[in-house]
Amino acid sequence: MKQPTTWDGWASRVSLFAREGKKLLDLPRFPIRIEEFAEGYSRQLFPGDPITMIDSRDFGGKFEGALVPNVAKDEWAIIYDHGHTSRGRINFTLAHEFGHYLIHRRLSGDPFYCSRRQMMEWDSKYSQMEAEANSFAAFVLMPPDDFREQTKNFQKPTLRDFEILRDRYEVSLTAAVLNWLKSTSVRAMLVVGRDGFIDWSWSSSTLYNSGVYFSARKVTIALPEQSLAALGPTCGITSQQHPKGVWNDDTAVFESVVFAEHHGMTLSLLIYG
Repeated sequence: MKQPTTWDGWASRVSLFAREGKKLLDLPRFPIRIEEFAEGYSRQLFPGDPITMIDSRDFGGKFEGALVPNVAKDEWAIIYDHGHTSRGRINFTLAHEFGHYLIHRRLSGDPFYCSRRQMMEWDSKYSQMEAEANSFAAFVLMPPDDFREQTKNFQKPTLRDFEILRDRYEVSLTAAVLNWLKSTSVRAMLVVGRDGFIDWSWSSSTLYNSGVYFSARKVTIALPEQSLAALGPTCGITSQQHPKGVWNDDTAVFESVVFAEHHGMTLSLLIYG
């Protein structure tokens, strides 16, 4: 059988394999755990250079994961950082590196070491291979047919709604929100804050195309003083409708917030009027 040549071709094939395998074993469809089949799948398709190890290593927070040659020259290993215990982050990292293995290992020829910031880049203009590995992981772990069904009524969701998806698919909360933002028509944005400033943000296409975004990589931008993210967990509020002038001068914004999903960070989901 001819092998796919694109990330979505590989994602469709792996997603079908995982779904049918679950059916055959009479197991629930979700969550999909990459480590349960990646080695056997690679040996079946690529006996000349399979994945022969999936393990953890202390990367000291520098990298989330890596695809590297194993001890033998023609073998590969997927490594993830064991400096955290988030099952969702680990599962998404494994899927991301598996995507690199299937799609990119013969294009690059070099090991892949992926930082958390790189794995949050879903924009192919920044790094095509990282964006493709993220898209592959999202497709396999959160298949579009099921994800659409689970989010079909999301018009003004809060981050608590995405916590249900996080648990269903065994991914990080951030990954679940970003996957929704890729396809929704809602004017929405995810803002990640750190130490009182915007670390990075991601807008849905409808919001971005209307000219609403934060260029936090180019300019230092403080979190708005009256935002829930800036007020912190002691304010006791996790969602609020803000008037004009808080997040945006021209429109009211509904904010829901989660504090310290990762150390020292805040997640704000913004729904614009």
